[in-house]
Amino acid sequence: MTAPRAPGFNIDDELKNKLLFTLFVIFIYRVGAHIASPTVNVAALQAFIQNSTAGTLFQLYDALGGGLSQATILALGIMPYISASIVFQLAAGVVPTVSKMQKDEDGRKTITQWTRYLTVMIALAQAYTFSLFVEGIPGAVTSPGMFTRMIMVAILTTGAIFVMWLGEQITERGVGNGMSLLITVSILERLWPGTLGLIGFVQSEVLSFPAAVVFIAILLAMIAAVVAMTLAVRRIPIQIPRKVMGRGRIREGQKTFIPVRLITAGVMPIIFAQTVIIVPSTLAQFTQTGIMREVANFLAPGTGTYNVLFGLLIIVFSYFYTSIIFNSVDLSENLKKQGAFIPGVKPGAATADYIDNVLGRITLPGSIFLALVAVIPIIVATKMGIPSFQFGGTSILIVVGVLLDTLSQIEQHRTLRKYDGFMKSGRVKSRGGRQSKFM
Repeated sequence: MTAPRAPGFNIDDELKNKLLFTLFVIFIYRVGAHIASPTVNVAALQAFIQNSTAGTLFQLYDALGGGLSQATILALGIMPYISASIVFQLAAGVVPTVSKMQKDEDGRKTITQWTRYLTVMIALAQAYTFSLFVEGIPGAVTSPGMFTRMIMVAILTTGAIFVMWLGEQITERGVGNGMSLLITVSILERLWPGTLGLIGFVQSEVLSFPAAVVFIAILLAMIAAVVAMTLAVRRIPIQIPRKVMGRGRIREGQKTFIPVRLITAGVMPIIFAQTVIIVPSTLAQFTQTGIMREVANFLAPGTGTYNVLFGLLIIVFSYFYTSIIFNSVDLSENLKKQGAFIPGVKPGAATADYIDNVLGRITLPGSIFLALVAVIPIIVATKMGIPSFQFGGTSILIVVGVLLDTLSQIEQHRTLRKYDGFMKSGRVKSRGGRQSKFM
């Protein structure tokens, strides 16, 4: 007779297999992210990036799990898939056909397939652009030419498709959202080199020890604030009236609520703002015109103009993206079909207006918080004279959000397994025993 296991400390076989599979896929992804493309001289590429205005673009890709600055075989990372997903999310807000497809199971499968096709097209375009960019750097390509360019395009596009497949495998057979986990692991991997770099700044007296302590304390405070704001919700009360279901069955009335997150848009407004604000630097790199270079210098990271414009863009995109992903009209119609209502508010259009007003009020503090999280690390690093650090506001938001979501899914799985085991034991008792509380 075996002793019973202590509840709450064991992991069932299914969850263990999911976790092991997730770790295995992540290991494969990180190994591939360190294999350099055979056609690129990585040292020449990195030297050029450090001495040019194109570094901001490479930092954005690297922050989202790519490896453009190292020209690896998985250099494009998950960015092509993210770009394709954003296109269809935006299309759902303006194209009624796509919006209708998202509400149907077959329609969602079709949109998923279209997203894959668009990912391939975006990856081809980005890979070809990157190959042209690298060819323009002296000594960055071993043997410039169309054949080498096509090899690089094939390698980078295949790598982007492989990363997309890995993410889908984690989502289907592992734990958490695969795409988000791949980005998070890439960010966390840079945390250790960034810490070593910070220690090096202190040792070389570029940064004083008290200043380094203050900088770390600010980052820890930001992480705590991001956790609190990510979990913060505004509860809209909902009343479900009593209803006769038929054959004498009565559904009792109940009170519930609609949880509306304070940061509904997540990290997407920061990504949109970064994408827009780096356009002048990218155009200046390719056009080589004096006007574009002046604009790029005017909007260089760390300047006051850059910080103000960056923060304003985050606020604007927060409202824009929230309006796209949160459809108050559909929500009010669903409540009306179920007979539910917000106390003191008429069903239908009045309910939609009320939800829009609530969403507008809570989006403002949420967007301001996003702007502060994105801008404060830049200001602090500039004032303290820190040349670079690998863990900024965007990285904090991504890591905290994804880890909280993954932990929530693990807890839901464990709760469901406990509930299934509880019901099974109840059925066994009802079959073999004289008493059963489930009868």
